[in-house]
Amino acid sequence: MPALLRTSMFAITATTNRLIEPSQELLAAACDAEPSHEEHDRLAGLLPALQAIERLQGTKQPKNGAELLRIASWNAERCKFRAPSAALLSALNADVILLSEMDIGMARSGNRHTIGELASDLSAGYVFGVEYVELGLGDNREKLWHAGQTNTVGLHGNGILCCSKLHDPFVIRLDEAGRWFAGTQDTSERRIGWRMAIGGFYPFGRSKLCVLSVHLESSTDSRDRAHQMSLLFEGLKVFARGCPVIIGGDLNTSELPPADGAHLEWFEAPFAYEPLFELAQEAGFEWQTSNIAFPTERTRPDGTPMPPFRKIDWFLTRGLRASDARTVPAVDSSGVAISDHEVIVVSCVPSDV
Repeated sequence: MPALLRTSMFAITATTNRLIEPSQELLAAACDAEPSHEEHDRLAGLLPALQAIERLQGTKQPKNGAELLRIASWNAERCKFRAPSAALLSALNADVILLSEMDIGMARSGNRHTIGELASDLSAGYVFGVEYVELGLGDNREKLWHAGQTNTVGLHGNGILCCSKLHDPFVIRLDEAGRWFAGTQDTSERRIGWRMAIGGFYPFGRSKLCVLSVHLESSTDSRDRAHQMSLLFEGLKVFARGCPVIIGGDLNTSELPPADGAHLEWFEAPFAYEPLFELAQEAGFEWQTSNIAFPTERTRPDGTPMPPFRKIDWFLTRGLRASDARTVPAVDSSGVAISDHEVIVVSCVPSDV
């Protein structure tokens, strides 16, 4: 068994109807704790929310394998805007929606259960895994905007919405360091947890389709992102053996050239910029038919970030025939941004259909 899976710390399959909320006393103690990897791991072991997956099953019948399955992926940037987010996703008519940067009980998003609300609005089920237990209000902008407020729960993570049942969900942790706690990141945004991918299985055709939502590290370099993807591929050797797979999410491929439409050789052969694509190719994944060479970053209402923009959100597929890849603007009905990431969408059927 790969080293990644020798401990439940890095491969999680336990499910619950509701994650256990961290106590305010423990969170306060964690804020004052020594910034070391050992202390991070000790505190993580005291947080049951990091050791389970919250799940609500969908009730609709899944599509059969001859039908096109529509899949969307979106970094919702905390999902601060409930109604516009639900309207945007509903209009996509997607069967599976892969989400990252979802909050539960964070002041910056109104102390809401964001993925539970979206599931209710879209009449869907969901799975949710905690990426970080947040010890503060968020990034520097959010600290300023929400000064004096309190997180009621403090959970942040990735999830999957699906109107049909999603079977055997799992989480794979993608780094070991507790870097946002132990002071190795150039940030004051202190957290307990790890970058992660959450997956599950959708009955599809003669087999089942493994769907995964992934979020790679932003404050790092391409070599580290490649290492995180290598851990994900090792985990898939255990969880998705013999299944077609679609991975979608924010890969934070910031070392790619700007996606300005002028020089697009990076799209077909991005290996020199982001070696995670070479690892993906070696693991049997492709991206050329499941994506378009279009930027997925956008400017928020506060004026950040600014162009040039890159493609940092991707699908990787294996054992599938992908078609009709699109990038959809993440804006409300007035054209105002509701995330700093666009939505990506693709259709697929098993390659043997």
